[in-house]
Amino acid sequence: MARHKIIALFTPVLLLLAASAAHAVPMTNFDQNITAIFGDGNSDTNWTTDVNGNLVLGLRAKVRFNDANLPENTYNSNGDGTYSHLAGVPPGGGFGFAPGSPSTARWNFEWSINVGDAFLGDPLLSYLLMIDFDPGLGTNFQSFDPINVPSADHAIGDSATANGDGVVAASGAAYLALLGANSIAQNSWNMEFFDNGAFPFSAAADGVYTIKLQAFDMRGQSPEVLATTSIDVIVGAGAVEVPVPATALLFFGGLLGMGLVRRRRKTIA
Repeated sequence: MARHKIIALFTPVLLLLAASAAHAVPMTNFDQNITAIFGDGNSDTNWTTDVNGNLVLGLRAKVRFNDANLPENTYNSNGDGTYSHLAGVPPGGGFGFAPGSPSTARWNFEWSINVGDAFLGDPLLSYLLMIDFDPGLGTNFQSFDPINVPSADHAIGDSATANGDGVVAASGAAYLALLGANSIAQNSWNMEFFDNGAFPFSAAADGVYTIKLQAFDMRGQSPEVLATTSIDVIVGAGAVEVPVPATALLFFGGLLGMGLVRRRRKTIA
């Protein structure tokens, strides 16, 4: 099973959410299929999910940069919510906007939120993504709501959206419109995007990094946890990437998260 770590959150609101989460009983499912509506060529497999009725939360970790500096549909799932990946910076330099950065991991974590018959922007719903920056036994969580922000480059759609056909908003207004009309949001992020003074990340360090995703019902006096999914990314210490044929290499759609790089696929004005 995935290793549990002590959660350290940094604002009173997040502390309140964490306290509510302590009463939830996650029902985790491993190596599940979820339609990947982000990017082009991303497979639907190897998600660690929690399902509550029509609500489905998913996480997984994948090879973002192989030896040729290309992404792969390689997840190295251990079948228990853990994913094993190599330490070190990408041999090919990583992202063009930060070539050779010591905080660019060879792996990405990917998340999916599907609220079923509701809408992502429903004010009665809230979300929390926790990204662990402590490679050791403790945790140093950078925590935030990835949905209720002014704008983001998530792929957004609904149950009819096909693989790779999620829409990315071209403006803040378009993003809010998408949240009000759709039920699914997904993205693929690298630790590089969030590395800073309070949350330093070294791609060379062996360790275990916990990624956790939660959804909350905000109608009561305190938030009620609706679903929780969590993965541990085991980096280095014997982690092995399983090579795949060149034909299986995917052209990653550039969903680089939080406005760092804008994907130019489908947009609405």
